[in-house]
Amino acid sequence: MSTEFRTPDARYAPPRIRIVLAALPLAGFAAWALTHLVAIVTTFRTPLGATCVAWTVSILALWWLPVSWLERPFRAPADRRRMLDELTVTVQVPVYNEDPAALRACLRSVLEQSRRVDRVRVVDDGSAGPLGEPVTFDGVRREFEADAAALGIATSWERTPNRGKRFAQMHALAGDDADVFVTLDSDSVLDRHAVREGLQPFANPRVQSVGGHVLVLNRSASLLTRMTCVLYLPFTRGVRSAQSVLKRVTINSGTLAFYRGDVVRRAAGVYEHERFAGRPMQMNDDSMLTFYALLAGDTVHQPNSMAFTLVPERLDHYVKQQLRWMRGTTVRHLWWLRYMPVTGAVFWMTVSEYLHLVLALLLPAVLLLDPSHRAQLGSVASSGLQVGIVLSYLSALRIFVVRRSDEPAWSRAVLFACTPLIALWRLLVLRPLYLYAMCTCRKVSQWGTRGTIEVSLAKPR
Repeated sequence: MSTEFRTPDARYAPPRIRIVLAALPLAGFAAWALTHLVAIVTTFRTPLGATCVAWTVSILALWWLPVSWLERPFRAPADRRRMLDELTVTVQVPVYNEDPAALRACLRSVLEQSRRVDRVRVVDDGSAGPLGEPVTFDGVRREFEADAAALGIATSWERTPNRGKRFAQMHALAGDDADVFVTLDSDSVLDRHAVREGLQPFANPRVQSVGGHVLVLNRSASLLTRMTCVLYLPFTRGVRSAQSVLKRVTINSGTLAFYRGDVVRRAAGVYEHERFAGRPMQMNDDSMLTFYALLAGDTVHQPNSMAFTLVPERLDHYVKQQLRWMRGTTVRHLWWLRYMPVTGAVFWMTVSEYLHLVLALLLPAVLLLDPSHRAQLGSVASSGLQVGIVLSYLSALRIFVVRRSDEPAWSRAVLFACTPLIALWRLLVLRPLYLYAMCTCRKVSQWGTRGTIEVSLAKPR
């Protein structure tokens, strides 16, 4: 396909770099935190010591911070690589009011994979303009079908009435006999080796789903997009990486995810019709597919299977997207607590997340309301600030595990230096937004983020 856009090159850091980045900072923090805790508990009277112990428990709820560094890319054994080469792979791209340039780049990246896919199925879920007029992508379709035919890759392109992303996905996948399905957002662009690397974990027959590594494509578009690069880290290279070590990833992002074909086909007819509080549930589709995969076996993350995605450049779009994700995740938390085994990691990871949230809300209240605690408020607040800054930097260290051709080293260094300010955004903006989303999780919708094109793929920056 002819286009000026070129996908950035990105590479995951080798083991020696990851060890240097993780070992000394984590060991230093653990030693400092332990001596600091002992000093507090032995110096202050019992009620304050108990509060600090509770505070420590809250920090321990961040178990994923050290565990995430144990993640390493999966490599198929030599005797299983031929099996991976013989797998039939179908890529499904649901489209709704997408920027034509972004869609063109997305489809081109699929055709240019080093491990060629077998089929690409595009479903336009009734894209429409602001007055309800149909929006088509005829030019993109002609180029895509011509290039795919030249490569011998089977394609289909269908337009359906607007019913939501899940219906668009299953319209293409329910009757497809592929061994592996790849779900890909239409505003995402694949690294050339994304499919090859994403298939590696399937050499283990227990693996049912693999998540790709999500990177921000329009990183330099605005201050918000630059900040998003750091805000994504606790999820894309933190919690998800740690969960992958346990083989219990709870959300393989719809930006790029791989599923065994049988997992998806068995979900057909149920997946599209999920309901919550009596209402149709179309948001959080990726966590639901991952949920089905969890019930069938292992779910993992492959850090060197990379996809670049467009993120909101305006605050209003950003808030709508965050609310949609947060509401959907709240619903899924209830599913995990209800259906995951009490003895399993997913159940206790969910409990840990809520424990951290509750303690983060209760501890400041206890310190402010109890007179005996208020006398030591300055010391505790100072310690809390120190711990918060250190933890934000430890989390942000993972910005250095990926090297991008469009991101100079000084840019990553500046973002890393600004981590405490970005952590403040998370505390003052995203935390209240999350609490609001939890209270309003009944407001479910279909696509939920755009009535028209919100983010366009500009020329390379």
